[in-house]
Amino acid sequence: MTKDFRIAHGQARAEEQTEAPDVGRRLRELRKMYGFSQRQLAKRAGVTNGTISLVEQERISPSIGSLKKILDGFPINMTDFLTLDMAPNRQVFYTSKDQKEIAGGDPISFKLLGKDTRGRAIQMMHETYKAGADTGEEMLAHSGEECGIVISGELVLTVGGETRLLLAGEAYYFDSRLPHRFRNLGKDECVIVSACTPPSF
Repeated sequence: MTKDFRIAHGQARAEEQTEAPDVGRRLRELRKMYGFSQRQLAKRAGVTNGTISLVEQERISPSIGSLKKILDGFPINMTDFLTLDMAPNRQVFYTSKDQKEIAGGDPISFKLLGKDTRGRAIQMMHETYKAGADTGEEMLAHSGEECGIVISGELVLTVGGETRLLLAGEAYYFDSRLPHRFRNLGKDECVIVSACTPPSF
């Protein structure tokens, strides 16, 4: 075996080790995110406290079966554990100033959670309908699904050929491809929190 081959072989092994997932670090970060002590996680997973400690210190490399048993203590599946970004890579918390008005605000207000829906799977809105507000005689329709909960007031919702008066605490969920219309026929303002997937704005 030549020296060059040994060096190249050693470099390849080093690169493989570098690319391997940092199981100990990931386990420690995940445990802390859940607020578990090593002892609590060990009890939940049915392993010894020493096992958790040794894995987190990278002093032992658990088998796939052993790691799965530890992960069942959260629970989280193996794929998510190895690929999930432990630090959120986008904004998590929002103030009222972070809501973007997309409907004009009068007589209907659609405030979008966040100012951009690119890369998102869900669109969430804080909707307000003043008394008499109507999305229009022309029915709305778009791909996806949407749902919402009436927070206050009342809402007349038409989906397909069905119409229902929804009061505070009541909700809806439907295929957005069906023609639909929102109306507030009451005397008070109606407030809704809604979600739509995929985002339509």
